[in-house]
Amino acid sequence: MDALPEALNAALAAAAGGTFVLRAARRVGGGSINEAWVLQGEDRSYFVKVHARGEALFRAEALALDTLAATATLRVPRPVAQGTGGDLAFFVLEYLPLQSRGDSARLGRELAALHRTTAGRYGWEQDNFIGRTPQPNGWMADWVEFWRVRRLGHQLELAQARGSRRLVAKGERLLARLPQLFDGYAPRPALLHGDLWGGNYGYATGGEPVIFDPAAYYGDREAELAMTELFGGFPAEFSAAYREAWPLDEGYRVRKTLYNLYHVLNHDHMFGGGYGAQALAMMDALLAELG
Repeated sequence: MDALPEALNAALAAAAGGTFVLRAARRVGGGSINEAWVLQGEDRSYFVKVHARGEALFRAEALALDTLAATATLRVPRPVAQGTGGDLAFFVLEYLPLQSRGDSARLGRELAALHRTTAGRYGWEQDNFIGRTPQPNGWMADWVEFWRVRRLGHQLELAQARGSRRLVAKGERLLARLPQLFDGYAPRPALLHGDLWGGNYGYATGGEPVIFDPAAYYGDREAELAMTELFGGFPAEFSAAYREAWPLDEGYRVRKTLYNLYHVLNHDHMFGGGYGAQALAMMDALLAELG
């Protein structure tokens, strides 16, 4: 731990173009992966994440934030610096004081605008993380195959390693019938935040929406919208504004369960508890839809 303050101070001084004089440090909560601090200097403050051997995680996050920022749609905190001190990695970001209420309709409209950023294939230029789980993003031309291999297939491999035989067996039945859920539907690759639940957005002063902690890739925008419904936390005005800006296909009603299955499987991998039973119930519902 002793090596961290020296390395962090050097990174902040470089970012400030000279010296950084620390006036106050405040530890903040809200996450289960990183230790987080707000460091206040003479004329500016920074948000700092610290994680043991988290260099790859922070590199992926910085790339995603830069890519999202370049769209000039939704606001994100700007990356400032990365580094290591001993066994600890740190990630310095612009500090944005956030509040829980703001312009939720604007959030919906600007998310739709973000999703209009497209690519020629599905995936991302590097693998990243969903929570603390590695998320493979190798480019693929076919969306159904991407979801089969890079998302559900990957999670089923993790379940197999845990010995979750029922999940794997039922999951393989679902994977075999996956194309039926996309009959007549071929989404174009949309730039996604990738982990947009209620804890990963807020509002800056004046009500401007801000998103953070991305797990970005190019995929079906329905996958993003589905996650906003999984754990709640998004006002009705958000959904209404998004759908007005860009209506959803009627098949979303069923596919949202498929997309949220990925996140529930990942929660089972990370936390256990009742997520495995929830995943089985979601698979049963999807298989019942298929008849």
